Amino acid sequence: MNGRLLLLLLTLCLAGLGQAQNLDKGKEINSTCAGCHGEFGQGGARGEYPRIGGQRAAYLADQLKSFRARKRVNIPMYPYTQEGELPDEDIKDVAAYLESIELPTKWPVFKETDDALTRLTLTERVMIIPRAPGNLGNGEAIYQKQCVTCHARTGTGRGKFPMLVGQYTGYLKRQMDLYVKGERPHDELEVGGVLNALKEEDMQDILAYLTSIQEQQ
Repeated sequence: MNGRLLLLLLTLCLAGLGQAQNLDKGKEINSTCAGCHGEFGQGGARGEYPRIGGQRAAYLADQLKSFRARKRVNIPMYPYTQEGELPDEDIKDVAAYLESIELPTKWPVFKETDDALTRLTLTERVMIIPRAPGNLGNGEAIYQKQCVTCHARTGTGRGKFPMLVGQYTGYLKRQMDLYVKGERPHDELEVGGVLNALKEEDMQDILAYLTSIQEQQ
């Protein structure tokens, strides 16, 4: 291997290392988020605060920047996302940390040696969304036709588009309503989008379908 090629490979490796986010710093930043979203980003039991643990880092970073720029209206988020409180690098770190959190969809199997704290911690990480009522066949058909391009067939999202499966149904419905009302952009190009063409029962059926596939994750 000649010296020039070796230098190029070394440069690329160092650049890759430089792109890694500081998960310890992200965990520290998340201690503030935990006041509402929980230690593991599991959110509120009734969906008053969304699940952010395991969410896509690119989506989280994009939304935090939107809160900071006040493009997305959420008054409680303003104090925490202003430039002095949450600069770009901190946003990347906390987003990467939250994405790294795994929230299982099945109850843990305890070992006899597990103490009470271990059992409690493992239990608190479990994320099981109650089944939502609706027509699963219709929900699946609409989702697989209209939603997979951005949110993937398994509901885990792509790029800056969020993971939907495993998210609180009540929270998702509130966001759907905001999109339909034009109070929140549904995509990068326009207000509304595909949801405006759906009936109320169609949206409910999509939510029912999403809760039916969470065990597959």
